[in-house]
Amino acid sequence: MSKADSVTLAFIGAGNMAGSIIGGLVQTGWPAEQIIAAEPSNTKLDVLAETLGIRTTNNNEDAVAAADIVVLAVKPQIMKSVVEPLAASFQEHKPLIVSVAAGIPENSLNQWAGGNMAIVRCMPNTPSLVQLGASGLYANALVSDEQKSVTEQIMDAVGISKWVESEAGIDDVIALAGSAPAYFFLMMEAMIEAGEKMGVSKEAASELVIQTALGAATMAKESDVDVAELKRRVMSPGGTTEQAIFSFEDSGIRTMVDKAMNACRNRAEEMADAFKD
Repeated sequence: MSKADSVTLAFIGAGNMAGSIIGGLVQTGWPAEQIIAAEPSNTKLDVLAETLGIRTTNNNEDAVAAADIVVLAVKPQIMKSVVEPLAASFQEHKPLIVSVAAGIPENSLNQWAGGNMAIVRCMPNTPSLVQLGASGLYANALVSDEQKSVTEQIMDAVGISKWVESEAGIDDVIALAGSAPAYFFLMMEAMIEAGEKMGVSKEAASELVIQTALGAATMAKESDVDVAELKRRVMSPGGTTEQAIFSFEDSGIRTMVDKAMNACRNRAEEMADAFKD
């Protein structure tokens, strides 16, 4: 299975994440006529149809029946109520199921869909909304190599994707990438507030901090050395950067980050347990 084989995708749910993935796919050359979005309300569907030229429907069963891959893009709280009525259609047509909902275990999805389904769990993050996302992917034993390849094509349309070997690895991805944009937003927020206390206007501090974050991330992505070396290159001995880094280290920043990421991962595990059927 590959994009060249005229794979038809159906998105159950047409919210921000689904719209972003669909937009990325169309921009990277996926034929719009091979994408279907299903949603009870026409409000979001009409926008997608008009701006991207995709097919739309209010009938989830029709979307599943027409698709080689079904992307489940509804809120975790309503996933069961959306998937269970589609079990007969899933069993008849046997599409690959790709879930982008956090916290829903593969076993639960499989049970709700009638069982014996090829399922990929995907954990994208919010920068996917601007095609700069990072997604973790986990496939159950029924997913073929060809299906894995096309799933990568789908998620790489909005950033990068990495496979994990076990479903528990998705919780690690949540801590590393899924929730991580908020960590960087917190750092930027704190830097902006510190700048204001120094006497810089909020507007100027915001622009300087955000541009610096963008530049640092771009350097890290494009550099042939790791981030530790990039940090060292900014730290002139006895200079200003060195003093700031020493202060961060003395305050235990590494311990704080480790504690926060483990708290995130533990909560992801708790949520997965809560959604088990």
